[in-house]
Amino acid sequence: MSLASKNSLLHARAEALHQVRMFFQERGVMEVDTPMLSQYAPVDAHIDLFEVEGGYLHSSPEYGMKKLLAAGSGDIYQLGHVFRKDEVGALHAPEFTMIEWYRVETTQEAFLQENIELLELFLGRQVCVQKPYAHAFEEAVGLPLTAFPEELMERGKALGFELHDKKDVINLLWGCVVEPTFQELTIVTDFPEDQAALAQVQGGVAERFEIYFKGIELGNGYHELTDPVEQKNRLIAANQERIALGKAPLPYDPELLHALEKGLPDCYGIALGFDRLLMLKKGYSKIHFPFD
Repeated sequence: MSLASKNSLLHARAEALHQVRMFFQERGVMEVDTPMLSQYAPVDAHIDLFEVEGGYLHSSPEYGMKKLLAAGSGDIYQLGHVFRKDEVGALHAPEFTMIEWYRVETTQEAFLQENIELLELFLGRQVCVQKPYAHAFEEAVGLPLTAFPEELMERGKALGFELHDKKDVINLLWGCVVEPTFQELTIVTDFPEDQAALAQVQGGVAERFEIYFKGIELGNGYHELTDPVEQKNRLIAANQERIALGKAPLPYDPELLHALEKGLPDCYGIALGFDRLLMLKKGYSKIHFPFD
């Protein structure tokens, strides 16, 4: 990237950061600034962290923000840097900027509409399509999620992958076959229960949603889990999955569980990739950083 292009991107980045902050200010959402370094780790089977002296660099400000929510902060957002080890590529970087925000006492419909309005800052006005996960999967793959594992594994083999676990094959087909079909602004809802992560589950369906545009994942959100016992069980399960993958377990945050015990308000939250949004706004094919 030329010096002139870097300078242009630097100004565009500054303007976009300002617009995001104004968006939230106008809607009464308070900016917060939680620590990036913690002795505890956000536990995820598929996200690896930078371990440094004193703890871990956070991969998301989620835990710190949920402690604030439990303490009565009300609606909050954070716009800052997060860190994920071994993430390098056209759409990935080990350090990147995340927009994470939470709205208390709202509905999924209202929260998603606010996120569509936020995305308009980067994408302009778009027609938005909503699809349940199962419908999107069957539409793209040609098989339902309830298909026999052998049928799904055959689809995986056709892509050059020899997988023997149904969940792994579904994740592979989702990334390789389903996601590229989301060319319009698309919100995927109603995830399988085994992909709930930190979302509430109702009737065997996870109240989780993801947002896509031009085949690119832009954000991942939840109707946030508030049950401390279930939260602990899921953290333990995530560590067990890490061990099964040959990774070291991570120390989960007891202060997060204590905050949930005090009472996390009913809320929705989402993490959006700022750098991907800026990439789309500028018409680039990969994320760029003006300070590289």
